[in-house]
Amino acid sequence: MSKGTESEETLFTLKELSSAINWDIQGLVTAVVQDVRSREVLMVAYMNAESLARTLTTGQTWFWSRSRSELWNKGATSGHVQHVRSIRYDCDVDALLIEVDQEGAACHTGRSSCFYRGIDVNTGEALGMNERETNSQTNVQTSSQTQTNPLSILTTLEALIAKRDQERPEGAYTTYLFEHGVDKILKKVGEEASEVIIAAKNRDLKELRYESADLIYHLMVLWQEQGLSMDVVLDELAGRHLKQKGDYPSHAN
Repeated sequence: MSKGTESEETLFTLKELSSAINWDIQGLVTAVVQDVRSREVLMVAYMNAESLARTLTTGQTWFWSRSRSELWNKGATSGHVQHVRSIRYDCDVDALLIEVDQEGAACHTGRSSCFYRGIDVNTGEALGMNERETNSQTNVQTSSQTQTNPLSILTTLEALIAKRDQERPEGAYTTYLFEHGVDKILKKVGEEASEVIIAAKNRDLKELRYESADLIYHLMVLWQEQGLSMDVVLDELAGRHLKQKGDYPSHAN
């Protein structure tokens, strides 16, 4: 039976997948990588039979580099590995959708996704990444990305904070926090938490929105300083949700 011509749906096990794929003339198949939580498309790469086999064996993504003609393990150098959660394929079995838990940034630029640029469909103008930091907060905007999935800003911000920690560019507010250490970061977390409380008591939604954003940012800086990833925090919330049917926190009286 030829591939891609079945009139009825065909399902494959992971072991059968390699032989079922409609590889192109170079022995490659397109692999779209998607964040399993945010549903954000992180990157597109290519796999051959060997990289697919290594992906299935190791649980991390392996690809084939067309420019270097070699296998590569995503995150082997940067530490931004992708933990595979599922592999799906399209109706013609000539493209793969790989859902992953992404550590750090997916893009080599330090951004959460390689798809940070686009075209405004109304004006035809190019849209890009607008990265701006002030003394009160870090404001990262991914114009097309955040419109389609507002939660993607969290992974983008996490990647930016990690990059600031590694590179320490002069003049950046995040650099200032890291260089002044954990006591300074803790002070800012406390100050912003107090501002959130005051805004809420005053029923000032505009101020509450602003101060909440500041608190989340400073909390994420603290996570980075402590070596705690956002994924671990989200996993904790998910675990509590399953055990307590959504009642938080677990230690509440």
